[in-house]
Amino acid sequence: MSLSYKRIMYILKNSLRSIFRNKGRNILIGIIILVISCSATVTLAIRNTANKLVKNYQEANDIIATIGFNRQELSNQFQGGEDAKKTNIENFNNIEQLTLENVKKYGESEYLKNYYYIYATSLNSDTLTKATDSYEYEVEDRQTTTSSSSTTTGGESNTGKEGFEHGGPMGGERRTVVNNNTTTVITKRNEKFESSRNLTGDFEIDGYSSIDAMTDFANGTYQVSEGEMITDFSAYECVISSDLATLNEISVGSTITFKNPNNDKTYDFTVKGIYKDNSGKDNAVNMYSQSANKIITSSNIVENLVVDDETLVTNVTPSFILKDESSIEGFKAEVKEKGLNDFYTINTNIDELKNATKSIENVKTFATTFLIITLVIASIVLFVINMINIRERKYEIGVYRTIGISKFKLTIQFVLELLIVSIIMLCIGAVIGTFLSKPIGNTLLASEIEASEEANEQISSNFGRGGPMDMKFNGGRAQIQAYDSIDAVVDFTVIAELLGIGVALTIISSLASMISIQRFSPLTILKERS
Repeated sequence: MSLSYKRIMYILKNSLRSIFRNKGRNILIGIIILVISCSATVTLAIRNTANKLVKNYQEANDIIATIGFNRQELSNQFQGGEDAKKTNIENFNNIEQLTLENVKKYGESEYLKNYYYIYATSLNSDTLTKATDSYEYEVEDRQTTTSSSSTTTGGESNTGKEGFEHGGPMGGERRTVVNNNTTTVITKRNEKFESSRNLTGDFEIDGYSSIDAMTDFANGTYQVSEGEMITDFSAYECVISSDLATLNEISVGSTITFKNPNNDKTYDFTVKGIYKDNSGKDNAVNMYSQSANKIITSSNIVENLVVDDETLVTNVTPSFILKDESSIEGFKAEVKEKGLNDFYTINTNIDELKNATKSIENVKTFATTFLIITLVIASIVLFVINMINIRERKYEIGVYRTIGISKFKLTIQFVLELLIVSIIMLCIGAVIGTFLSKPIGNTLLASEIEASEEANEQISSNFGRGGPMDMKFNGGRAQIQAYDSIDAVVDFTVIAELLGIGVALTIISSLASMISIQRFSPLTILKERS
């Protein structure tokens, strides 16, 4: 059934007259809708802003997968006994090492946006002094002296006797042999049996596959203080630490020479920049930072070094940038299919990313839950009020039906009355909610952060520290708060959602009038009235 313009205006005028005629009832309905509107505006603003903050954080911080040792699998292979240490190291050395070819193969995956890696080896140098806290010196392995008389102890001659002493130079064993008038001191250094995976040269050469791989510079752990970062990834250029530069009086533009520890072949590097280590690790006990002997260059250069000498010990540290959280399990399964050894496992930073926005997520969940509860209660209350309203206006409905107004037009009028009141109250509530959303959102977030900090302090106390810690613990992982304010904003999206809620509430609460009008018989109504 179509409605002409005149009929629409007639229904609208009747609706407005009815609203003013029944002020008390409509004021009550308006107050309820106003409260709902304020609550909905605040919760929608908090929820939408929280969603944007979480989304922005996730977009700014990639989900990164790395390859690490499966310690549980390693521990299962450990043995006990007298030669356990040597046996365990041998078993460890026999584990297939992660190679650059493996990394490139794993990087060809549909689950990844990108990948990068650090390809590291080590070199020596005849012209550079290594930055170290220890001072090493050489000792003679054999020293022979001749005395005019033999040494006796307790009346016995020491001729042909041997004495043993521990704790000689370099922690070795010193043996003294006295034979006639000749004393021979033989020094034997302790032999070390170490993992073959350790870089053996004095200077660690870290080759980065791209600028993206230089995460230590991106997060501020390292910072170029002089010169600039390498730009030509095919040239023998490098960036060195400020410790090494100061110790060896090296400046930007200098040429430094490294030597292959296996075949003495030399390589000349141009110093493009000097970086400082801002991590502060071990500064209280060590003269130099842990990165003092770390040389930054490109992975292409390290690959060239390995081509020259395949026996160079290398380490590759890959980082795989996943498309999204749902790609994690798929990527893990794929690299296993491509041959990743069981002694390796895939680790991701997904827990750290979630912990960083955990407080925001909790506030969003609370706001959403509160909104749902509010709307359910409001719908029930408005439905009951509207049902009472229909019962009180049964005679009015009967008169309208008697004079020829159809059920459809009458239903439209009753719905329109509630819709007009709802829209007016929603607009007023939206204005009030605009001013309340920001302080309420920040208060909720502050309470959530405070609760989180109290929980961390309790964990800290459990560790025996008795107070707040510099590093917050959460299930063994560092917890970082990404945001300390939510700054909820009422934007077009919130207004649109608010109008949608208003229309939905109007329809739900008007169901009583729709059903009743269809059931009422005008003659019966008038007869009951008389």
